[in-house]
This record gives sequence, structure tokens and C-alpha cells, in this order.
Amino acid sequence: MLFHSIDFAIFLPIVFILYWFVTNKNLNLQNLLIVAASYVFYGWWDWRFLSLIVFSTVVDFSIGRRLAIEDGERRRKVLLWTSVAVNLGFLGVFKYYNFFLENFIAAFALLGTEIEASSLNIILPVGISFYTFQTLSYTIDVYKRKLEPTKDIVAFAAFVSFFPQLVAGPIERATNLLPQFAKERKFDYAEAIEGLRQILWGLVKKVVIADGCAEYANMIFNNSADYSGSTLLLGAVFFTFQIYGDFSGYSDIAIGTSRLFGFKLMQNFAFPYFSRDIAEFWRRWHISLSTWFRDYLYIPLGGSRGGTSMKIRNTFIIFIISGFWHGANWTFIAWGALNAIYFLPLLLSNNNRNNIEIVAKGSYFPTLGELMGMLTTFVLTVFAWIFFRAENISHALSYISTILSDSLFTFPRFSNMVGALETLIFIAFFLLVEWCGRDQPFAIAKLFLGKKKAWRYTAYYVLIILIIYRSLGNSNQDFIYFQF
Repeated sequence: MLFHSIDFAIFLPIVFILYWFVTNKNLNLQNLLIVAASYVFYGWWDWRFLSLIVFSTVVDFSIGRRLAIEDGERRRKVLLWTSVAVNLGFLGVFKYYNFFLENFIAAFALLGTEIEASSLNIILPVGISFYTFQTLSYTIDVYKRKLEPTKDIVAFAAFVSFFPQLVAGPIERATNLLPQFAKERKFDYAEAIEGLRQILWGLVKKVVIADGCAEYANMIFNNSADYSGSTLLLGAVFFTFQIYGDFSGYSDIAIGTSRLFGFKLMQNFAFPYFSRDIAEFWRRWHISLSTWFRDYLYIPLGGSRGGTSMKIRNTFIIFIISGFWHGANWTFIAWGALNAIYFLPLLLSNNNRNNIEIVAKGSYFPTLGELMGMLTTFVLTVFAWIFFRAENISHALSYISTILSDSLFTFPRFSNMVGALETLIFIAFFLLVEWCGRDQPFAIAKLFLGKKKAWRYTAYYVLIILIIYRSLGNSNQDFIYFQF
């Protein structure tokens, strides 16, 4: 079920009314309603894959309960690795089996040996990478005794399947989200209004920016051999804003929807395209995944505490695995490795934490140094996104070589240039609003608050009209991260 669909527009008010007006006097009933609603939400796509969520829920709940009473370290490790094997096993079969099989066959073919093996004709379950990591955080934290295992399987099932963030995050930690299912929740009007504002801005990101950019990014990337370097560069820029608007838009809608039901999720994006270096970018982009890998992989590997060789090793491990998490394609691995190369000079020179505060804090305009840092980081990011979007490594290299040719200095040309210009104008408007609200959890959190109500509602109506206008002109695109 898509957030920007008619189905969800009907689904959400029904669940909201049942939650606050029918089950509001019983916490267990509220949690049970969330589980039921979440299963309907996910099953709307393909009900058969609900069995994976249910099985993962039962396994990790049972392992958590067992960890609570088991003191032997050896047995505790067996329980932990059972959870890891089950969850990553599902992920490996559905997402990576064919990739490894194809590369295994290709490797032997290079040695002159032909191997016949059948690939699996299976669909990748939506959101499997997200809820797998979410439930793994529970088992790991219980194993490390950072969290007391829950005895309430309904609350745990609600945590695993919570529909606002089930299929594309944020990837919530059990230490943050699970305890919220154990507490009584009362309707907070101010919090609900704040949630609606965040949903509105998320829809602007998705419908006005991402879907508009998708039309031209897809056109250019899918027919890259037909276009000049300048056109391909423009296509890369369109994809850069498509993936940001799409993914951060989903996160905003998820966080805003959660607020309607009395839950607080972590911020997943913090205006990453205003970053002054790559280290800052990765503190602001997909925060829930970056911090997950930091806490559960990078730090256990030794983090930045060892010598230079260990720092280099751990950095490449974390970025390459992060890339591979996104998809079973060498392009994602190349994207991760490229970001590791970007990041390493900052880490090795101890400059990776130079830019902690927001850019131009307390000022309307950045300094010249900040502006140059943002432009440099943006260019590096656009370049890396080419690998992320390309069909394969050959396509990415061909795309880049054309950009670096003389045709880069020609005027971009492709069909519907007027529509593309309109989209660029919307991107400029979007960046202006984001810049003005960069010190907030989301760009319009404080838009015209404290001013006359007429100004505030005029701004809301303008955004709603933009959403309707762009939705009529754009095709209804799935969220990019559904495939991850």
C-alpha cells in the first residue's frame, strides 16, 4: 500500500478512528489493532509474504525470552547466532541467492569450467532489509543486556510490523520503539498537527520532487547512449533529487503518521545535501541505517580505535556492506566503495567531525568556505549516485565517460524540455524551503508559526495545490527503497 495512494488515504482514517475511539481504553487492544492494521498494510502488496514477518517475529520473541533466563555464555551465543542465521538467511535467499549463483558460474566460466545451476524465480519481499535489521537489533541488544526482553508477544509483533515504517524505515531500535508499545498513549492534538505537517512535507518531497524528477532521470538513464554529456549530467542531478525526495519523503510520512498514533520515531534525514563534507553527509543521510551499521558492525570490528590499516579496513567493510545492503548488484558495491574512498581522507586526517553543527548556523547565508564545501560534497555525491542508478558497472562507466567528453559543454537536449525546466524550478523552490528550515526536524516544522493564521494556512494550501497539480501530471511511482 503506497502512502500517496487512494487506498492509504482511506486506510489511515479508519485505523485512526478505531485506534483513538474504539480501542483507546485498552492498551493491549490498541497494540493488537496496530498488528492487524500492519498486516493488512503489508498484505495489500502480497499477503503470502506475511508468513516471513510472522516467522521472524516468533523466532526472535522466543530467542529473546530464552536469553532472559540463560546465563551460559556459549548457549547465549548459540541463541544469538540462531537469530542472525534465520533473519539473514531469509535475506540471503530472497535478495542475494541469484547474485552469488550468477557470479559463481561466471567465475568458473573464466577458468574454462561450465557449471549448470538454476536460479530462483522469486519476488523480493518488500521491506525485508528494513524489518530484518529492526528485529535483529532486538536480539542483539537483549544478548548484550542493553534491553530487557518483552513478555508481550503482541507488543513485540507490533514493534516488528509497525506499518508506518515497516517497508522503508526508519530502521528503529528496539530500545527506542519497543518500550513505547508498553506505555499508555493519550491523544495529543499538538503532536497530531505536527504529524500532519510532516506528512504534508513528505508528500511534497515524494509527489512534487521525486516523481517529477523520476520521469527525466528514467528517460535519460534508460537511453543514455542517445544523449550528450550535458544531458547525462542533468539526468544524474535529476536522480540525485529523485532519490532524496523519494526516500526522505517516505521517512517524513512514516514519522508523521507515527505521531498521529502517539509514537516517536528517530529522524532519518537531516538535510544531507547541505553537508560540507562526506562525513557530514553520512551523519545526515539515512541516519537509522548509518547508525545501525556503526553500532552493530563498525564498533564491534574495532571502529577507529586501531591503527591506520584497521581504520582503512573497517571503513571499506562498513561502506561496501552498506552498498550491498541496498541491492544484489556490483553497482551498489562500487557505490559503497566510492563513498569509502571519499570518507577515508577525512578519517585519517581526523577531520571527519569538523562539521557537526548545521551549516550557516544563525545566519541566512553560508560563508564562502561553507558554500564551496557544500558544492564539492554535492558534486561527489552526484557522481556516486550514477553507480547507484546504473544498470551495471559497464553502464555506469559509459555514462561517466560521456559526461567527461566534449559534449558536456553542449546544451542539454531531450523531449519535453519545458517540463524538465518546470521540475528544475520546483527543485529550486524546494531547496529554498529546506534551507530556511534546516535547523528543524523537517523543513516546514516552524513554517509561519507565530505569524497570522492566514499566512500559515495559505502556505499549506499552496503545498496541497502543488501536490495535486504534480500528481495529475506525473505517473504514480513506487518508492525507490521498496526494492531494498
